Amino acid sequence: MVIGGMNGKVGNDYTGFEEIRGKKEMGKMNGNGEMFANFCASYDLVIGGTIFPHTTCHLETWVSPYLKTENKIDHICISRKFRRSLQEVRVKRGADAASDHHLLVANIKLKLKKHQVGVPERIRYDVKKLRIMTNR
Repeated sequence: MVIGGMNGKVGNDYTGFEEIRGKKEMGKMNGNGEMFANFCASYDLVIGGTIFPHTTCHLETWVSPYLKTENKIDHICISRKFRRSLQEVRVKRGADAASDHHLLVANIKLKLKKHQVGVPERIRYDVKKLRIMTNR
């Protein structure tokens, strides 16, 4: 999983990047966004914020100092293998962080297999052979 302020706008045009992103994005792709998309493609990552449909107020992660411009330049990425574990990615605007960025939150539901270390496998006996031996 990769989380960070990439300062890259991924944009509406997803041609060539269909495997790493969804269709829910805003604006036009910039240079940092293109480098970020290429990074995700080379490491088989999915951009989580592009998958879930939200209103623009829950997509915009950065606000200009004069409150005129808002963009989505912070992203959360996850391996394509764990794409189904990602439940939601959205912006929480109410967090008091003293920053011009809004808080980006992801909900993940991960199921892991139980793995026991040092426990020997259970010995299985052939019950039919044991019954034959005891009947003698």
